[in-house]
Amino acid sequence: MSVRRLAEDTVQPEGFKFDRARSAEAKVWIKKYPKGRQQSAVIPLLMLAQDQEGWVTRASIEHIAELLDMPLIRVMEVATFYTQFMLQPVGTRAHIQVCGTTPCMLRGAEDLMKICQRKINERQFHRNADGTLSWEEVECQGACVNAPMVMIGRDAYEDLTPERLEEIIDAFEAGKGDTITPGPQIDRVFAAPVTGLTSLLDDVKPASGKRAKASAKAGGKASKSAGTSGAATRTGARKVSSTAEIAKTASAVRPKSKPPAKTVEGGNSTMKLAATASGRAKPPAKSAKAATTKGATTDAGKTGVDDKNRPPVIDKPAQPDDLKLISGVGPKLEGTLHSLGIYTFAQVAKWKKAEREWVDGYLKFKGRIDRDDWVKQAKVLAKGGVDEYVRVFGKKPR
Repeated sequence: MSVRRLAEDTVQPEGFKFDRARSAEAKVWIKKYPKGRQQSAVIPLLMLAQDQEGWVTRASIEHIAELLDMPLIRVMEVATFYTQFMLQPVGTRAHIQVCGTTPCMLRGAEDLMKICQRKINERQFHRNADGTLSWEEVECQGACVNAPMVMIGRDAYEDLTPERLEEIIDAFEAGKGDTITPGPQIDRVFAAPVTGLTSLLDDVKPASGKRAKASAKAGGKASKSAGTSGAATRTGARKVSSTAEIAKTASAVRPKSKPPAKTVEGGNSTMKLAATASGRAKPPAKSAKAATTKGATTDAGKTGVDDKNRPPVIDKPAQPDDLKLISGVGPKLEGTLHSLGIYTFAQVAKWKKAEREWVDGYLKFKGRIDRDDWVKQAKVLAKGGVDEYVRVFGKKPR
């Protein structure tokens, strides 16, 4: 095992204090844990300190120990145990972590290390002449199928050749690291096979819409004239693919009758006793008919496109707001909101309860909009953008 120690006193700073944004984020992390358990936030606080300083200093460890009312040795144990924490100064522009585990070694990791030795420094954890770059060999980073690879900061650069790594190092040294797109550095989509797909090649899609109705109608006529059974009608109503022909011969894919669900009331004595002992005995379930009727009414009231509770729409502005800054909204969901005529933070910030429930029902979110507090996030973003978001929530959006 490697022995990890703090850097020499000659490079240690005099003191440490979180900046305003990270101080707010540290408080958010501490509040996530129950009273008396705030020390559980030690790892995220050490990461915040490393993000701010570039490495974990003695002063930052002492500050975090004081902040969490935690013995200094305990924080020291965590910082020296996890290799994600840099215990000495690293490159100010990039610290390159080269995976040296078996798959990467078999795919040329040693050649990548030679590039680091030549362009940065012969020894690991030693910076280049300008202090902007450093490197080290690390254990598996979880991208074996894309070997060989390196980590720079929190980004992975995969499917590397020595020549490509040289280009990446040059870009970071020139302060242009943001021009390099993380991920595979060859013509590959994430971890998809380099040679192309080898399975799931058939494009078999179920019939839908008018096509499905026409197919069903044709199948019905054929069944009636031939006097076939209902099962034969369903089989003849559509063209069966070769995959389906093979699959239907396997007993495992034949539908089996689903056993009736057991409830506490209808179960055996052991079930009743267990439910009572655990305090989870429940009243009899409502009838399926009643539940269906109620659900249909609720869904219809929330998701009707012409419903009076639908939020007001606007024409697409020349520069729509980036709705993905709202926690819980991704690219696909942003597109759905655009299709509903919702393009700006100001629109979301004005949603009343009925409008939130309408959108929630339309998206089938089951209360997620209120749980993630979209309205508050939108108000903050509409007021002052990312800076205001950091001030209010103590972290950057997304």
